[in-house]
Amino acid sequence: MKIAIDASPAFLHLRTGIEEYSYQLIKHLRPFLKEHEVTLYIRGGTRENIDFVLPATWRVKELRSPKFWTYGRLSFEFLFHKYDRFFVPGHIVPPIRPKDTIMVVHGLEYEVSPESFSAAERRSMRFGIQRSCSWARHIICVSNNTKRDLMRYYDIPRKKIRVIYEGVNAPMVVEQSVASAVWQKFDVQLGHYLLFVGRVEHRKNIISILKAYEILREHFRLSYKLVIAGKSGHGWEEIEQVIASHTYRQDIVVTGFVSAQEKWVLLRGASVFVFPTLYEGFGLPVLEAQMVGVPVVTSYTSSLGEITQDGEVDSAVTVDPASPMQIAEGLQLLLSDQKLRTQMIAAGHTNTKRYSWKKAARLSAKVILAGRKSRSR
Repeated sequence: MKIAIDASPAFLHLRTGIEEYSYQLIKHLRPFLKEHEVTLYIRGGTRENIDFVLPATWRVKELRSPKFWTYGRLSFEFLFHKYDRFFVPGHIVPPIRPKDTIMVVHGLEYEVSPESFSAAERRSMRFGIQRSCSWARHIICVSNNTKRDLMRYYDIPRKKIRVIYEGVNAPMVVEQSVASAVWQKFDVQLGHYLLFVGRVEHRKNIISILKAYEILREHFRLSYKLVIAGKSGHGWEEIEQVIASHTYRQDIVVTGFVSAQEKWVLLRGASVFVFPTLYEGFGLPVLEAQMVGVPVVTSYTSSLGEITQDGEVDSAVTVDPASPMQIAEGLQLLLSDQKLRTQMIAAGHTNTKRYSWKKAARLSAKVILAGRKSRSR
């Protein structure tokens, strides 16, 4: 079988979110598609970022196009090269494509939290994703929450959708001397700070975190630093002003973009990981924190309640993201109640075992190879 994969997000120089998902899934698809002719389409100049060995039947094709890479250059490619299957681990499908196209939808943040995006961003994403969903033969969603959103907002038939959870990476091993240098760089001490990791934007509910932090300091008298790690996004100017005028500004550390190594060091050293965001398609940072034994305060909304609850067992303290008081109370519980803290850490370790890239790749390969005959669960 001849299979094309849009691997353009997977090998960019800096990977976050969808880029990391694409990289990990393609990497783990290798044993399941090694008997097939697979072509990885990547952007020009990114071949050097492929850091794993490809099966003998796989090849890489670079397409150079500074603009309109998907709608223009990739579409043009399919005018002359025919494939049995086309897999898009991102969420934009080119208008010219193989009939058996399978895409992944990671979330509809712009529909659920429109205030976190500009009007132009909403129009662009709605145009791209809604049409891509209609063009694709099958759709993989990374959570049941995303599946429900697709059915609710775009009236996508249930039978067209398959839910396959993401995996979670093994923690990066970092030498103690390197870890100490990272903590020193950001002026924090092991076990004496709260941590948020993600894009610093309105959708991530940063202002509510800042309000909850003030409540934690003034009402509960708990003196921990707050570390906000990640590059800035929509609404950063307002967030920056709130930080600048915050009562405890001297104890708020804004790191900007952090490397993978720095991220894992900061996660390991945190007292609590705080992630009460307004909407997540999946919520990988929560699982990464649980992997290294850090208890989590997160939202019970969108996919976050889904990925942290296994049956009747909660592996995180879940709160209303619209309530800074609830966020502060959740933090206070995990900082003051040692029994609860221990329970959450143990439950978190157990919870992460439900998610693996090998499983995600195996199930995704079944959908890709089944093509038209694939059935949704």
